[in-house]
Amino acid sequence: MRLQFSTKGFNDIVDITPDVKKIIKESGIDDGICLIFLAGSTGAITTIEYEGGVVSDLLRALDVLAPVSDDYAHNKRWGDGNGYAHVRSALIKPSFTVPIENGKPVLGKWQQIIFIDFDNKPRDRELIVKICPCQMGKIKLQ
Repeated sequence: MRLQFSTKGFNDIVDITPDVKKIIKESGIDDGICLIFLAGSTGAITTIEYEGGVVSDLLRALDVLAPVSDDYAHNKRWGDGNGYAHVRSALIKPSFTVPIENGKPVLGKWQQIIFIDFDNKPRDRELIVKICPCQMGKIKLQ
């Protein structure tokens, strides 16, 4: 399954939780794993409480870890100015896996799945979503 959408770039954050839930429901899988993957190196997928304060905090933290205006070797080599986007993508990662139970993704009460487009221009994005069934069981630790 593919999930396609457009972004504004420049740290645009898209809540993809409703789309992922719909894909899982349509798959008919009750118990399994849902993998979401970006075939690209300037975006990332993670979870967050998708509210303005936490989103702002995340973006501020990324500005500390990989500032837009830093001196990136990538920018010198390619001249495209998005070296920071590649570093941020590598830090947060372009894929995310969530367990499925009872036909729904297992997420915390305040947890949403988000895509972040770090690139320095608007983009058409495509996420690959794979759903695999699993046998569920419980193991008691002694």
